[in-house]
Amino acid sequence: MGRNNVNSSKSFDESFRVDYFLYIFPLGTILLALTATLDSLRPKPCEVGSTSCSPTPKVQYVVLYAAIVLATLGSGGSRSTLSTLGANQFNKPKDQGIFFNWFFFFVYGSSVVASTAVVYVEDNVSWKVGFFICVGASVLGLVIFLMGSRFYTNSKPEGSPFTSLPRVVVASIRKRKEPLPSACDDFYHGHSHVASKAIVVPPSKTFRFLNHAAIKSEGDVKPDGCTAKPWKLCSVQEVEDLKSLIRILPLWSSSFFLGTTIGVQSSMSILQALAMDRHVGPHFQIPAGSILVFSMISTALFLTLFDKFLFPLWKKLTAKSLTPLQRIGVGHVLSALVMGVSALVESKRLKVAKSNNLDQGSNIVPMSVLWLVPQLALVGISEAFHFPGQVAFYYQEFLTTLKNMATAMISVIVGVAFYLTTALIGVVRRTTNWLPGNINKGRLDNVYWVLVVGGVLNFGYYVTCAWLYKYQNLEGAEHSDSPSDE
Repeated sequence: MGRNNVNSSKSFDESFRVDYFLYIFPLGTILLALTATLDSLRPKPCEVGSTSCSPTPKVQYVVLYAAIVLATLGSGGSRSTLSTLGANQFNKPKDQGIFFNWFFFFVYGSSVVASTAVVYVEDNVSWKVGFFICVGASVLGLVIFLMGSRFYTNSKPEGSPFTSLPRVVVASIRKRKEPLPSACDDFYHGHSHVASKAIVVPPSKTFRFLNHAAIKSEGDVKPDGCTAKPWKLCSVQEVEDLKSLIRILPLWSSSFFLGTTIGVQSSMSILQALAMDRHVGPHFQIPAGSILVFSMISTALFLTLFDKFLFPLWKKLTAKSLTPLQRIGVGHVLSALVMGVSALVESKRLKVAKSNNLDQGSNIVPMSVLWLVPQLALVGISEAFHFPGQVAFYYQEFLTTLKNMATAMISVIVGVAFYLTTALIGVVRRTTNWLPGNINKGRLDNVYWVLVVGGVLNFGYYVTCAWLYKYQNLEGAEHSDSPSDE
């Protein structure tokens, strides 16, 4: 894999941003550990049968919510920037694609450990020991990062895309009546181009309305080449950044349904597990909340197989590398298949419940919870295809100033999708009797079949968007997910 020794002058210093968030995350976990350790930060327990319990002091709420906010901010911020920093260490798109595969492998692998070993410690030893294990892991991660920070290839910080993008919209509206010039020099190409007298190119012809934002007018540019009115004049580079984002938005929006199906699957699988036989052997019972570990294990396992087996096999059979859009498409297909398998398993579970007259109560259905493993494994395979594929696609297609948003785009998808999951479940419960309090009396299989239909329609939407999309980085389209073939 090639090391990238060329610094980009148009993006944030990713190392600084990761460093910043990696400091925040241990602080949040330390506060969480203290809420489980110090008596002054824990609510006093109420005696059994007591009618008067001491109210929880407000300071305890403040510390608890502050800990959650800091841990969430640190985790989300470091995860979204670590992937970009790591990919920036390589020149070739195919090496960057391999990095994203392994990045997600460690994300899912650590989730497996957190959902099993740490949960076991919290249930069988104490919460404070479990929290301090998290503190130790976060501090260790920070130390390892700092030990290698001087070897990283970093980009020079220069502005924020979150400021430049709205500036393009405002500037194009303010200059909407000005005719588009034919000469390339009549567009503003930024202070760096003026200073270096580099070769300039005109803005692209797509979304031509936005090109108005780069038209130079009298008084817009200072003698040194800087903009005098930032909200009235933008560089061609900034205009192209916004166009790049707009072109990708339709493909990005198709992933919301993928995240929604994962959210429904996660929530409903736990309910199904609670109503099934969770014993494995005479002495062990799988916790209902840990059933999702099978999905994480499946994702981690298949991510390890991609680079050494699946991708080389694909290239051997087709003589072409698997493109990011094809990889995301496979994830769409598997997502719809997962819902179909889930519906069939739930139909069988309901039949067993009815044959044992359990639809009138809340008894456990005499059916092993391991029946849920195939659908959860398929969920993991689906995620192994489309999540790393999306990050690789956004990273290779975004211009330099937007590459930091590659992983953040996935985080937004997951966040919005889980809100949509809550809304969808709420609508189903209000309009149908498919999801009653006792799922043995419901029709969860119908919910899954509806998601199958939605998945097929969403896949059609995705195929249409992918067919209309034109790769901006042709090299990345051909090699980003393929293994090294030197």
